[in-house]
Amino acid sequence: MVKFDSRRTNLAACCVVHGLQDGLGAALYVLLPVLAQVFGLSYSQIGIIRAATNTAMAIFEIPSGVLAERYGERVLLAFGLACAGVGFLLLPLSQGFVGLTLCLLIAGVGAAFQHALSSAIVVSSFDAHGRRGALGVYNAAGDAGKLALAAASSVAIGIGISWQGIAVGFGMTAILGGCVLLYALRLTGAGGALAGSHPHTAKPVLAPGWGINDRSGFAILSAITSLVSLVQGTFLTFIAFIMIEKDVPTHLAASAVVLTLIGGMVGKFACGFLAGRFGIVRSLILVQLLTALCLVGVLGAPTLIGFCLLPIVGVFLQGSSSITYATVSDFVDSGKQSRGFALIYSLSSAASIAGPVCFGYIGDVHGLAPAMLGMVVLVLLPLVLCGGLRQALLRTSVEPAVAPQES
Repeated sequence: MVKFDSRRTNLAACCVVHGLQDGLGAALYVLLPVLAQVFGLSYSQIGIIRAATNTAMAIFEIPSGVLAERYGERVLLAFGLACAGVGFLLLPLSQGFVGLTLCLLIAGVGAAFQHALSSAIVVSSFDAHGRRGALGVYNAAGDAGKLALAAASSVAIGIGISWQGIAVGFGMTAILGGCVLLYALRLTGAGGALAGSHPHTAKPVLAPGWGINDRSGFAILSAITSLVSLVQGTFLTFIAFIMIEKDVPTHLAASAVVLTLIGGMVGKFACGFLAGRFGIVRSLILVQLLTALCLVGVLGAPTLIGFCLLPIVGVFLQGSSSITYATVSDFVDSGKQSRGFALIYSLSSAASIAGPVCFGYIGDVHGLAPAMLGMVVLVLLPLVLCGGLRQALLRTSVEPAVAPQES
């Protein structure tokens, strides 16, 4: 019973971190239209500002995984929340585009010390049959945080609270959350330096290099995950602006992000179990096809119908992450989980940098509708790679119950 409670505590603590860090990023989606009006930002500048966080994440994601092998995940997770909090506390001091970008770079450094570290703790706390569902819960917690903080931002803006006040409140919450996290994980001994309570932490030196046991499979998974992340970040960045172009008031357009995140929370929870039941590749193909159909529906539908479709878009658009990220452990040695997750999260962050910037430029030149249609093409690209992913999963034979279904 003690072991069971320890696993639940570890999962709950990681879920809180995920919720706070992802929630801060989602709050930015809601604040962007306000910041654009206040500082007179173009679509390209909006894309660059959003990419600032992802740039810092891409740079520091891999170092966070390497540092975890020496200092443990626990302290680094708390540092990440504190750093993100400082970035948001400094945000109201910004005087324009450059200041906003620098503050969000700081927040992005903090955000880098989260995904890989938390994922490694969750994977180490559960066996092969339970980790996919546990990671699905962990991913869903991220969307729950996105929903909570995005909704709070939307409501706060609606009732007249300044964006500066919102930023300060979120910054203080992040710092407090780091303190609570440090205490909770210390109780269970999870994520400690060098050793800790995880069954795999005594063996990291046995795995050479990055511990990737199937380079081809990991490369294919990385490409798929990067494409998924690129589309997710770009859609969430510009969906409010699409609604504004449809003559929706700014404070109501921000709710488009919230509606998408509502569906995303459900999708991330459900898709992890979907992959465990029907297989990784089959689930991924289904989710990507439905995502493309829903994106076309939102772009072509009248405003009211488009709003109603957004939760459904979120289910499939965000849910695919639970399928891709939960598959990382299939290609990485148990003693190198932090590095494996750090590498793939870093690649995803790099893709998320390119998405808002490139599609922001397309939006400035040709309009947002053509830019969003281009995203539909990117949604379908992972389907080309699914055959190679299936063969790689069969080679690893990590999950005998799943792999035969895909043969």
